[in-house]
Amino acid sequence: MARKIKTGDTVMVISGADKGKTGRVLRILGEKDRVVVEGINRVWKHVRPNQRNPQGGRIQKDNPLHISNVLPVDPTSGKGVRVKFEMKDGKKHRVAVGSGTDLGTVGKR
Repeated sequence: MARKIKTGDTVMVISGADKGKTGRVLRILGEKDRVVVEGINRVWKHVRPNQRNPQGGRIQKDNPLHISNVLPVDPTSGKGVRVKFEMKDGKKHRVAVGSGTDLGTVGKR
């Protein structure tokens, strides 16, 4: 089944500690139904000294959150919208439910 969110989309968080914040989708973890959003759900990770990081210390990283907790942002209104699929010119397009704005085609970028 096609996903309503793609890598690179701007999404809005609709529940949790980061509710109301927006960010860009960096990665989609399909098997677990999770997305990694830039600047959302950030945690501190303690790392041991190694060749890559000889000092060790703490780094901030974006943790994944469930795909049901985000909505794509409508580029015209700037609000989170639900998405439906429509066939146009033989291709499947993602369309914002409220405004009818085209959010792009379904498939690989």
